[in-house]
Order: sequence, then C-alpha cells, then structure tokens
Amino acid sequence: MPTSEEVVIAFCQAWRERNVGRLLNFFSPDAVYHNMPLPPLQGLDAIRATLETFVGPAESIDFEILHLASKGNLVFTERVDRFRFAGKDVQLPVAGVFEIEGGKIRAWRDYFDLQTWLQQATPQSP
Repeated sequence: MPTSEEVVIAFCQAWRERNVGRLLNFFSPDAVYHNMPLPPLQGLDAIRATLETFVGPAESIDFEILHLASKGNLVFTERVDRFRFAGKDVQLPVAGVFEIEGGKIRAWRDYFDLQTWLQQATPQSP
C-alpha cells in the first residue's frame, strides 16, 4: 500500500490529466472536501459535482507542490495550483491538509484566499 505522502503526490500529479473519474478514485466513499472559504462537501457525488465545474472547462491544470510534510496519516502541502481557462492563466497559492486512510483520501482541506481566485478566474467586463 502506498504511503500517505505517495497518495497525495500521485493525486496532485493526476490533476494534469483533467479526468474527474480518475481524481475521484483517490477518495474514500465518505470523503470530505473542504475549500475553507466555502461549505464542506461530503461524499463522492458532491465532490464530483464541484470538480466538474472547474476540471471540465480547464484547458490545463497543474498542482505544483512547493513543500510537503507528513505525520502519520496527515499530509500537509504548500502548493501553487495553476489552471488555464479560455486562454487565461490562474495561479492560486494553497495550503492543503490531507487525511489518508487505507490508501484513500478521507478528508481534504484547502486554505486559500477566495478573492485571489475570483480576481483571476472571473471574466472581466469590457
């Protein structure tokens, strides 16, 4: 079985494929995904619905791990998540916390500034 760190590294690398089904395979059925500025999502259906809103429209996605630390089943990442939408680049600094159980993500919490996302990802009026 992969270590907790290996699960998180593989998960972050899998974003490049932009395949929601593949990403969901990393989660346990009752997983919680919480982007801290927003309400938490529980279960694969809720996580799928949210991932589809930004994975589908993205031309490219890359999660660059700057730093990674772990203790037991907890993995902490400092990342820059990069997206490209309609020719526009979005770069989001993120601190993420993953709880791994049985080789699957049981909980994923990302801490970031929502305004940074909105300023880059929201289309501007002419």
